[in-house]
Amino acid sequence: MAAVNGNEHENALHLVNRLGESRSPYVRGHMKNPVAWQIWDSEALGLAKKHNRLLFLSIGYAACHWCHVMERESFESLEVAQLLNAYFIPIKIDREERPDVDAIYMNYVQATTGSGGWPLNVFVTPDLEPVFGGTYWSGPNNSMTAVGTTVAETVGFMDILEKMRDVWTQQEGRCRESAKEITRQLREFAEEGVHSRGQLGEKSDGDGLEIELLEESYQHFTKKYDKTNGGFSTAPKFPTPVNLSFLLRLGQWPQTVKDVVGEEECKNSTHMAVHSLRKMARGGIRDQIGFGFARYSVTRDWSLPHFEKMLYDQAQLLDVYLDAYLISRDSEMLGAVYDIASYLTSPPMAAPAGGFFSAEDADSYPSSKDTEKQEGAYYVWTLKEFRDILGEKDGDICARFYGVSADGNVASENDPHDEFISQNVLKIASTPSALAKKLGISESTITQILKNGRQKLRGHRENSRPRPALDDKIIVSWNGLAISALSRTSAALRSIDPSKASECLKAATSAVVFIKQELFDLETKTLYRVYREGRGSTYGLCDDYAFFIQGLIDLYEDTFDDSYLEFADTLQKRQLELFTSPDSPGLFTTPSPHPPDLLIRLKSGMDAAEPSSNNISARNLYRLSSMLDDASYFKTAGETVQAFEAEVEQFPYCFAGMLGSIVMGRLGLKGVVLTGSAEHDQTLKQLRQSVRPNPTVVCLGNGKDGWLRKRNGLLASMDAEKVGVMVCEGGVCREGKEFL
Repeated sequence: MAAVNGNEHENALHLVNRLGESRSPYVRGHMKNPVAWQIWDSEALGLAKKHNRLLFLSIGYAACHWCHVMERESFESLEVAQLLNAYFIPIKIDREERPDVDAIYMNYVQATTGSGGWPLNVFVTPDLEPVFGGTYWSGPNNSMTAVGTTVAETVGFMDILEKMRDVWTQQEGRCRESAKEITRQLREFAEEGVHSRGQLGEKSDGDGLEIELLEESYQHFTKKYDKTNGGFSTAPKFPTPVNLSFLLRLGQWPQTVKDVVGEEECKNSTHMAVHSLRKMARGGIRDQIGFGFARYSVTRDWSLPHFEKMLYDQAQLLDVYLDAYLISRDSEMLGAVYDIASYLTSPPMAAPAGGFFSAEDADSYPSSKDTEKQEGAYYVWTLKEFRDILGEKDGDICARFYGVSADGNVASENDPHDEFISQNVLKIASTPSALAKKLGISESTITQILKNGRQKLRGHRENSRPRPALDDKIIVSWNGLAISALSRTSAALRSIDPSKASECLKAATSAVVFIKQELFDLETKTLYRVYREGRGSTYGLCDDYAFFIQGLIDLYEDTFDDSYLEFADTLQKRQLELFTSPDSPGLFTTPSPHPPDLLIRLKSGMDAAEPSSNNISARNLYRLSSMLDDASYFKTAGETVQAFEAEVEQFPYCFAGMLGSIVMGRLGLKGVVLTGSAEHDQTLKQLRQSVRPNPTVVCLGNGKDGWLRKRNGLLASMDAEKVGVMVCEGGVCREGKEFL
């Protein structure tokens, strides 16, 4: 709400903080700020127009460390609040609820500054056109700066506010003119593609893209590869699961791909991915005594993370570690699979009613007596704590294993705020065999000490330290990623660990039930994006449909219950209705009709921390075209890839996830049909114990195939009771297992 007195002067507008109206934990966390934050709605946008004020958009998420830093430094400052409240319309936005808004202004900031991140802060005109933006700016309460910077190098938020106030007051016309030109450029790139201008029907199979692009991308990653530490960058270093998945699967495609890329190159591709995953699994980015992985590492050796744990990272990493295990049979990869699966299927990430919560914060209170949160406080240890908890002998052995020292293991250049003095981030610094040899103790004894030590340390942490805050939103897209990964894990583990497989399957099916009950409108066949204390008002975005459909397809291939495939087909049809245009190929991020609170309508093709919605949508369409014998889906998949043809040709490594769809479009997909008692057939075990990107699998004769046999005419005439394997391709089916 806003109160206005009779004075027509600009400062007659008296804003009050409205964040109590939001359900977002991130947004609600700012409702006691002196800044009179508004929520992103028609009322706030209307105020900007009525009073001709710049909007100040501050976009972040609950687990974001630097978002909390900027709140302490700036948004809790009366000095900052006075300026924002008097001259701007300040709006706080949760990027996880409105990634569509975030993406527009992130594109702007990245284009104008060369970098991006969160918090994302942007000044926009009442017409929503961007004027100026950036990420973290230091505030009046500054006591720290970002790693690698000094106070002198950091732009001051107060200076920026004063400058923007003066520019808008004195040069409004110039501001608007500049903002309109920038918006014109953004709209040109966004609505028509950066380079592609293809129309629907011009190249319906995307035949301008060649398999050679996979070899080109492989060469790019080879040049970027860190042979010592794994990964493909310096610092900061992100896991980039989409790229790792591409590298792992490169050698699993049919021989045609191997002939183009090269046999040795495919082997090296697998090596680079597995080595990177091994280094991550041994690094500080992994919670060594608990479960899960942090979002990224500040250092190039994965030793010092930013400690927030995101659902989308866990889901994608579970999928990638599973691939790595199935390809390499490396027990270390399997250990990571178990750890991540345990994290997803247990509190706090597993929601009691079904589904998965979004994230755990990076910051927490060191103890129940502390009043100020610190980054990583839940995860770091001193040598004294090890000895007090485990005893001196076992404590020292565990300290050697985890790289714990009396002085701490965080380098001073990575600790500008002195938060980690004498503290240690746990990493795997040795091996049981090396410790046994050095200490003259049997390896079995060392292994038992380490096992007991991990349990005791985890128990101490859970019982004596306040856990980081939980962002308890349930987001459909991220849940879709988790459903997919857990379904694949369940299928792969069923023959080696039925109990763990059942645990994964139960979590996946419970999430589907929850989403169908709480976030799906049966009458309109429409998804909603977020649940927290009830269903949110935001309709599902393209990624919600794409990732959830993928999860349903993978869940079908685990259970062969065609109700999941039917639900996927229903959502696929609805996604195409809402997110495609008759004028150009590809799927928009937001549904039609175009929401009035969005400046432009984007198409997402490039992979980032999450796979692009068009990448996953193209793959879904290809898979469903095979499983349902639906030529229209195959055609639309090709058109989806075609939408980004020029960009993919120029920067194929930025579209690593979409490269697999190029192969599917070129080589087609084989549809494996199992009939009879398929659950016990060796063929099924063989399929589930390997990574095969291009066949799909359906099952008949299990009593759960009625809808599928009606939807796919090829299956209607098959003898569902006869034990056998059929391979369908291009509308023709034949008996045989030779493809295996």
